Amino acid sequence: MRIYRYDPDSDHGPRIDTYTINRDKCGPMLLDALIKIKNEVDPTLTFRRSCREGICGSCAMNIDGTNWLACIRPLDEVSDPVTVYPLNNMDVVKDLVGDQSHALAQYTSIKPWLRSSTPPPTHERLQSPEERKKLDGDYECILCFCCTSGCPSHWWNGDRFLGPAVLLQAHRWLVDSRDDVTEERLDDLEDPFKLYRCHTILNCTRTCPKGLNPGKKIAEIKLMMQQRRG
Repeated sequence: MRIYRYDPDSDHGPRIDTYTINRDKCGPMLLDALIKIKNEVDPTLTFRRSCREGICGSCAMNIDGTNWLACIRPLDEVSDPVTVYPLNNMDVVKDLVGDQSHALAQYTSIKPWLRSSTPPPTHERLQSPEERKKLDGDYECILCFCCTSGCPSHWWNGDRFLGPAVLLQAHRWLVDSRDDVTEERLDDLEDPFKLYRCHTILNCTRTCPKGLNPGKKIAEIKLMMQQRRG
């Protein structure tokens, strides 16, 4: 395994370290191999991980040139040697840990919570099965930012373009029947950069470990913008 290493507290620049593991004494996933290296070979190796089930998004990294989750990438599907880097287009905190502060700040900017101008009801805010179905393909996003990290438009204009992960989440609230500030949300996205710097390259769709289609959802937001203009 060839793994990117960088410690900002040291006097050395980035480097690639090579490790060898015994596959017969290791679990089946790439994350198992990383944990084995940290536990038995090099305790200084740094990476994020939590659920180990493809749910939390913590272990997102670049594996053989593709952004993916280490916990659901089988060792049988990677090259020999496998190359592992942190997600691109993020400052490196240490080794395989990227700084997600900017991406999370952009996520916060869309106000990703239910907003309603009506008083809270005395019971749940109900949805029909048809209304609930509109959230499919949105709610499954785990904010691993594999898509945003792989988006060239976000590389070039990440200071103002929200990126596919955040726009997918914006779509989730735009189509939620329980939220009644749709026009205000669209107003917030009506900007030359926030939304329209998506050039439909579709790296986001190709690299989503949950099989979602952020490119399609962004196109649907653009259509909503066009329809409200008449």
